[in-house]
Amino acid sequence: MVFITPKISVPDDELHESFVRASGAGGQNVNKVSSAVELRFSIANNWTIPYDVKQRLTKLGGRRVTTEGELVLFVQVHRTQEMNRKAALERFVELVRKAAEPPPPPRIKTKPTKGGVRRRLEGKAIRSTIKSNRGKVSGEDED
Repeated sequence: MVFITPKISVPDDELHESFVRASGAGGQNVNKVSSAVELRFSIANNWTIPYDVKQRLTKLGGRRVTTEGELVLFVQVHRTQEMNRKAALERFVELVRKAAEPPPPPRIKTKPTKGGVRRRLEGKAIRSTIKSNRGKVSGEDED
C-alpha cells in the first residue's frame, strides 16, 4: 500500500512497473542491465482516489496520461534499477499529492472606492495641465 495523504492511499497491485534499458551514461553496463523504470497507474480504473482528485491528476499528468486514462512515468536518472524505482514512486506520490490539493477559490472582483476614483481623476487632471503647459511659448518677443 502506497500512502499519499492521510485519506488517500493506492494499493501496490495497481502500480505496474516494467524495466527497460536506459540510454545515456553507464558504459558497458547500460547495454546489459535494464535499469530504467516505466511506472504505470490506471487513473480511470482506480476506486481509492476521489473523482475530483482524478480529474486534477489527469490534467497535471498532461502528455504522460494515455487516451485510456493511464498515467505513465518513465525514470532513468540513476544507474541502478532500485534507485530508479524509488524515484518513480516519489514522482508518482508527489504528482498525486499535488492533485489532492484543492484549487484556490476564484478571485472576487472589487470596485474601487469613491475616494480612490476621485484621487485618480484629480491626479490625471494635474498631469494633463502639466503636459499642456509644455507646448511652444507664444510671446511678444518674436521678431
